Amino acid sequence: MSLMVLGTASHVGKSVTVAAICRSLVRRNISVAPFKSQNMSNNSYVTAAGREIGMAQAMQAHAACTEPHADMNPVLLKPKGDRTSQVVLLGRPYRDVYIGDYYKETGMLLEEAVLAFRRLEERYGQVVVEGAGGAAELNLYDRDIANILLARRLQLPIILVGDIERGGIFAQIYGTIALLPDDVRPLVAGVIVNKFRGDPSLFEEGIARIEAICGVPVIGVVPYADMRLPSEDSLSIDDKRHKDSPVQIAILRLPRISNFTDFELLEQRAAVEYVDPGTSLEAYDCIIIPGTKNTVEDLAVLRRCGTGEELSRARMRNIPIIGICGGYQMLGREITDTGIEGGNGEFSGFGLLDVTTRFDGYHKTTVQVEREAAPVSPILSEMGRVRGYEIHMGETLADGVCQAFEGEGAVSDDGLVFGTYMHGLFVNENAIDALLSYLYRKKGLVYSCDADGPCEGQDCSPYDALADHYERHCDMDYIVSFFKHEGDTCE
Repeated sequence: MSLMVLGTASHVGKSVTVAAICRSLVRRNISVAPFKSQNMSNNSYVTAAGREIGMAQAMQAHAACTEPHADMNPVLLKPKGDRTSQVVLLGRPYRDVYIGDYYKETGMLLEEAVLAFRRLEERYGQVVVEGAGGAAELNLYDRDIANILLARRLQLPIILVGDIERGGIFAQIYGTIALLPDDVRPLVAGVIVNKFRGDPSLFEEGIARIEAICGVPVIGVVPYADMRLPSEDSLSIDDKRHKDSPVQIAILRLPRISNFTDFELLEQRAAVEYVDPGTSLEAYDCIIIPGTKNTVEDLAVLRRCGTGEELSRARMRNIPIIGICGGYQMLGREITDTGIEGGNGEFSGFGLLDVTTRFDGYHKTTVQVEREAAPVSPILSEMGRVRGYEIHMGETLADGVCQAFEGEGAVSDDGLVFGTYMHGLFVNENAIDALLSYLYRKKGLVYSCDADGPCEGQDCSPYDALADHYERHCDMDYIVSFFKHEGDTCE
């Protein structure tokens, strides 16, 4: 059998709960796969087959010790602004839709989602399904393919997650359960109270009251924990803590920022701050322009706010400036858009790299890559071989400009400005070491990894720590009772 994890609202901890359950199951030799029928996020991941899925489902797949697959997130919505999103269907761009038109496709998308779930169930035996947002959105019940409509089709037991840190936990849980449709409410098999701060024993009366008024067991009160897992969406940026460090790195918080998970390992090594357009960049030792779901529109925002002048002044101070994907495109001389990005014409970039980009045709590059960094001092020459993935529209021409990486990107003659389409660059330890070693040397300091714990990239240990945390604070035996005991374990 399988299980569904729904939430009282967005950002209550559904994604990490699914990941914890997946890892707990594989540690019991129970084969499992994660699944989210519809995800809305600009943080995405490219599978080995070149398909694009939400970053959260890739993270959950790693927790389940299996390879991320497009069936794990059959519908991915990538907001582009002006109430328009790109629909990625089974890992491939489907089309850009206005939100009102999107709901006209509810029937087809639900069928695709159910088919994807069945394929996962056939392959893995068990599936842990994550809902989206809050489960009790009354106005969406007739088109909610992530919660209500899916629950009706799959008829799975439901675990409801609430966030006590937000306050109003009783109203969250009771209100959600009470508002569920009559045919869905009986599927709720348990409640998890998440992000508890303080002594859980002090909430024993609260547990009793929830169980009394809701008629379902509270199977866990999970304390707040700072787990190093990829963030699902831009709501997570506000939760980030500023690390004390002699090196200050600014990442431009673009209105349509995408894949900021690129920098979460870097955040553990240096003081990384997400700065709004128009913010002075004078105090920073390095500036990064990240990816965006709409390069042309975000470029226009930065220009209106004076960021172009800030970058020019930083360049004169010999401050390293790095562009990733859309940020790389902005660093060039010119962007030509034939209507793909929503504009139509030629737009001046920041002119820090002698490259041009053209958006011509509804084609998206999605591929995992491994490349050698160019032997250009003082940063790239220290990186060596790196791995990552590309997700982008448009093509960039860099004729006569030194490539930043083998076959891709561009770097200035002095090596202090470079751009690349490679997401995940700063998940490579050697890339982080190369950048921070240079920035420390400029200050007369010696860089050494000072993160809490060993200097490692993504591996099984964060997921084991997450599973341990949930095992301590949830009735995992109760959760496991919903699954068949068969399959392979994590090697």
